[in-house]
Amino acid sequence: MKSEEDEAPRRPAAFEIGQPLDLLSIAELEERIEKLRQEITRLEAARAAKQAASAAADAFFKK
Repeated sequence: MKSEEDEAPRRPAAFEIGQPLDLLSIAELEERIEKLRQEITRLEAARAAKQAASAAADAFFKK
């Protein structure tokens, strides 16, 4: 049985990589840059966590 949430149309992303930038204001560009910086920080943290887990597994299984 589908819930109302399943049937609701999904909102498009606020922006997509590669979108034309001509119509954006300087404030909108700055906001987008800040959001992308935050996302890069989040991605780097996830990568570091995965690298640490991989290194721990490698160290465990090499003994």
